[in-house]
Amino acid sequence: MLKRLPLLCAALLALAACSHDSNNGSAAEATAPAAASSAAAAPASAATTSSAAAPAAAGTAASASSAAVSPEQPPATPAVAAAPFVDTGKWVEGKNYFLIDPAQPTSHPGKIEVTEVFSYGCPACNGFHSTVDQIAKSLPSDAVMNYLAASFRPDENWPMYQRAFYAAKALGVLEKTHDAMYDAVWKTAELSTYNASSTGLKPHDAWPTIEDAAKFYAKYGIDPKEFVAVANSFSVNTQMKRADDLMKAYGVDSTPTMIVNGKYRFTAGSAGGYAQAIELTLWLVSKEAAGK
Repeated sequence: MLKRLPLLCAALLALAACSHDSNNGSAAEATAPAAASSAAAAPASAATTSSAAAPAAAGTAASASSAAVSPEQPPATPAVAAAPFVDTGKWVEGKNYFLIDPAQPTSHPGKIEVTEVFSYGCPACNGFHSTVDQIAKSLPSDAVMNYLAASFRPDENWPMYQRAFYAAKALGVLEKTHDAMYDAVWKTAELSTYNASSTGLKPHDAWPTIEDAAKFYAKYGIDPKEFVAVANSFSVNTQMKRADDLMKAYGVDSTPTMIVNGKYRFTAGSAGGYAQAIELTLWLVSKEAAGK
């Protein structure tokens, strides 16, 4: 039982969410990085009892990001036939998923958009992103995967991670670097805001900067000076502001959060777990496709 306890703790942290409220983050800062890197191994069936409980556990570690207002599409995957819409009563509005009112416009006409609101600095997002990869591969041909990078935890360096995301998108390397950025934060710790000894945040002057991120992206053929210039450009600043505004319009207050076609919002906690999050995503996509 004692041997299984670390994995259980990691699974619970991964299912938690990084909260908008910076005051709930102090209690678990000491263990956040270690638990988050273990979280990727958490079973897909692990679940929390409600989305309301998620933010408190996750504010301890980091934040959400990785999506654009006009988001980047993942590598091409074989077309999947859309499942017919069937409402068995399993998924309940106001409990498992929430209506976004008013619905927000999407950026891919003719496609049903599925968006993850995330941050590279968010340990819960690190634990969840392999599930998001599964969602992206499972989408039918009339749907597209998007990402929206959040910045609402400046106390954990999220704005820098958000800036790096949109710079990578602008430079066309997002598909190559998205998963690797999580590893750079949570495995190698080269871009981590947390101490390697898992004793909390590094001193502010030791936080990774956009110049440090540029060195990471240099591994993928991007000139560091060019990366920094693009990251600080008017275009990227505009995308960051639009992302923040869109997140507010969605009503997102924690990460990771999933958005379906600008109309529906849910978390892994409200869905009931990782596997259920995949199922609920596909159900909402089929609901949209059926015009229900």
